[in-house]
Amino acid sequence: MAAPDEIKYTEEHEWVQRTGEDTVRVGITEYAQQQLGDVVFVQLPEVGQQVSKGESLGEVESTKSVSDIYAPVTGEVTARNEGLEDQPELVNSEPLDGGWMVEIKLADPEQLTGLLDAEAYQKLIES
Repeated sequence: MAAPDEIKYTEEHEWVQRTGEDTVRVGITEYAQQQLGDVVFVQLPEVGQQVSKGESLGEVESTKSVSDIYAPVTGEVTARNEGLEDQPELVNSEPLDGGWMVEIKLADPEQLTGLLDAEAYQKLIES
């Protein structure tokens, strides 16, 4: 299971990658997409929407179920992956690349220190 070191993770299986001094890109992990099965629809928040850490920011619908996507940080949505509207399967085929979901401007960049590193996330999914 791929868990690159430069990415942070949540216990709810979202990944967070810094894209700037106070911005991050968010998606679901390879492990999460495998558990979901074939993704058929992704609902994302609008650009400009405020999101709060731990609260739902959207949904992923698969052939198996509908699952919430939880905000790993608090901030403002600055971009959303419009490509997922026509190609939700990118969440399955490219979970850490083309399947990203949103970009968020952090309310406080220190929030990232509370997230899991690759080693801790690997232990979580193996337990």
